[in-house]
Amino acid sequence: MDDKTRANGPWKRNLYVLWFCTFVAGIAFSEIMPFLSLYVSQMGDFTKQQLTFWSGAIYAVTFLVTAIVSPLWGRLADRTGRKVMLIRASLGIAVSMTIMGFCSNVWALFFARLFQGFFAGYIPNAQALVASQTPRKHAGAALGTLVTGSVSGTLFGPIVGGVLAQVFSIRNTFFITAGLLVIVCLMSAFMVTESFQPQAQPAGTKQKGLLQQVADPKLILTLLVSTMIVQTGNASISPIIALYIKELMHGVGPITVVAGVIAALPGISNILAAPRLGRYGDHHGSGRVLIGCYLFAVVVYFPQGFIGSVIGLGVLRLLVGVSDAGLFPTIQTLLTKNTPANVTSAIFSWNQSFQALGNMFGALLGGAIAGVFDYNVVFMSTALLLLINLIVLRVSQPQLLQRTDKKVA
Repeated sequence: MDDKTRANGPWKRNLYVLWFCTFVAGIAFSEIMPFLSLYVSQMGDFTKQQLTFWSGAIYAVTFLVTAIVSPLWGRLADRTGRKVMLIRASLGIAVSMTIMGFCSNVWALFFARLFQGFFAGYIPNAQALVASQTPRKHAGAALGTLVTGSVSGTLFGPIVGGVLAQVFSIRNTFFITAGLLVIVCLMSAFMVTESFQPQAQPAGTKQKGLLQQVADPKLILTLLVSTMIVQTGNASISPIIALYIKELMHGVGPITVVAGVIAALPGISNILAAPRLGRYGDHHGSGRVLIGCYLFAVVVYFPQGFIGSVIGLGVLRLLVGVSDAGLFPTIQTLLTKNTPANVTSAIFSWNQSFQALGNMFGALLGGAIAGVFDYNVVFMSTALLLLINLIVLRVSQPQLLQRTDKKVA
């Protein structure tokens, strides 16, 4: 689809509808996480070690399966359309949430979470649909706006989930979550419009590999690995942030409240900064935004390991949200602008796989570093990891600072 056709299409309505859908999906995906381990504890008389093992396994299996199956769904999306994948993902996860509500033992919950991972992919397919239907000159701003939906949903999800679990019980929260996803499914089916034309493979020709169909395979691989590294850094902080805050507060005061507020701060600044950075990238080059936000992330992560107060930590975490607002959406924008339209969903699904791997590696890395050294070393290690990624990106892709975004039909 050319830019003229995209400009005349319903891309703005799709953006608004999918923003709301990804917001609701973000709530649905994140609202069960704070009490998942509590739900596990209700299913048996476990020792501390057993509870930790099962909680970790039940948490991780979804990301493992997602990393494996996402490329397969992405390839199918490029043949059938992204709208079909939106319906598939939202309905499939609604079913998995319903099953979780009926689980009475850890094995059942484990396989329900595995089932959820198999049907994952709503948000990357929403991103791929917006990317494929939006005029290229507006792609950065559109994707920057769309990402605020899932980010803000993820931000409010734990709060909503905590209230629902308190009022209706943990088990009933799964059923309510399933209901939200059914609403998302219906909106995706009846309010989203996709002009999809699969490109037929010429008779007698061999199907090319995914990277053979892009102009710059090295750039695509570098961006995918960058997604994994950025998510590894983020996920390494999540398991230890509350414990670090408890240490800074010397175990006294409303620790859980403070931890919740500080955990929410990156999401707030992300929502405010992402559309602005997207528009800046559309006019001045997305590569420049990416490199600048990497450098900014290193600068704000490193001092978190030396901070002496929760106020200072809160300010730095707020700034982390600004760097994230320019990292993930900009990587997606660069993937969009350097990928043919017929493989956009496949590339975005690979991006989801690398992000899921980052979630797994980050949780393992953060726990290991904190166990061997201390909580503050996790922040410094994240800064070092991002710095190495920045250097590799800058050396291997020098054109990111020397040109405007390359556009691929």
